[in-house]
Amino acid sequence: MLRGSATRLTAMRGFSSTRLAQKALTIGLIPGDGIGKEVIPAGKQILEKVGPKFDLDFKFIDLHAGWETFQNTGKALPDETVEVLRRDCQGALFGAVQSPTTKVEGYSSPIVALRKAMGLFANVRPVKAVEGTNDRPVDMVIVRENTEDLYIKIEKTYTDPATGTRVAEATKRISEVATRRIATIALDIALQRLQSRGHATLTVTHKSNVLSQSDGLFREICKDVYESNKDKYGKIQYNEQIVDSMVYRMFREPECFDVVVAPNLYGDILSDGAAALVGSLGVVPSANVGPEIVIGEPCHGSAPDIAGRGIANPIATIRSTALMLEFLGYPEAAQPIYKAVDSNIRENQIKTPDLGGKSTTQQVVDDILSKI
Repeated sequence: MLRGSATRLTAMRGFSSTRLAQKALTIGLIPGDGIGKEVIPAGKQILEKVGPKFDLDFKFIDLHAGWETFQNTGKALPDETVEVLRRDCQGALFGAVQSPTTKVEGYSSPIVALRKAMGLFANVRPVKAVEGTNDRPVDMVIVRENTEDLYIKIEKTYTDPATGTRVAEATKRISEVATRRIATIALDIALQRLQSRGHATLTVTHKSNVLSQSDGLFREICKDVYESNKDKYGKIQYNEQIVDSMVYRMFREPECFDVVVAPNLYGDILSDGAAALVGSLGVVPSANVGPEIVIGEPCHGSAPDIAGRGIANPIATIRSTALMLEFLGYPEAAQPIYKAVDSNIRENQIKTPDLGGKSTTQQVVDDILSKI
């Protein structure tokens, strides 16, 4: 697979043949905070453009979540948002969340809560350079377990009676069930890449040399899924990498990595760091994948420093829109989106300030739309 080509990540189990055959799709739009409000409309415009070309009829429902929603309603993730997604939507696009850095009573990250509520167990983040640019030869997919690890948010603060000072503790949870699930989808993605390119590697990232029980279980189960299915996955090269050396090698030798699977926290850090290899967080997409719904989510944050200025990079959202289509079973509709984005990046003319340009969000969207 050439760098910048369609990701072809459709080896997702759980979607029924009836769902895959649907031509009328309802997509929830959840802008969230900050620049999410500026980039999520780009995803809608892209779907409206490709829909007629592939006989897909998209209906959109505007939904709410985020810090601003919490300030207005007292809930960061309203029950209605979850209910509508469950009842009416096959897919959704989520923008960004502006979470406070200090504790606010009653507030919890809505995207973390949404992943739990909707069973979105995998966060899939392709990080690829576009062929024909000066970017380094990067073409990896980071598959992040999405439901547990430290992100279960079980924390407590107490006073140590011995010192009279405060201590904060957080629970790290790794389960066999969640690890088998994430290892399987990572291996299925690697299998697709093997079939399209003739070679594939899975790298399991952990810190079991220190966290022998939690990360040790993650490592053990990933290897067991691979070893127990050698007839299916045996041609995939299986590797392991301690997370700190993984970071070092990822920046020094990114071409060595193909599919990377990691617990929640490591996957979050690795995928954000990997964005630096391809120019900006503003170009890196992700898909939150579960058995009933797929939610596309750009990897950048709410970027309050540029919110409202119309200069946010829409490419991560546009690629997330294509990734959502892939996991919903419509890879053919995703391909022209990827190609149009790659063409925009390769031409290097119409680009937002994060990539060194002076274009507005809508100018980039219009250029990509013109190339589809």
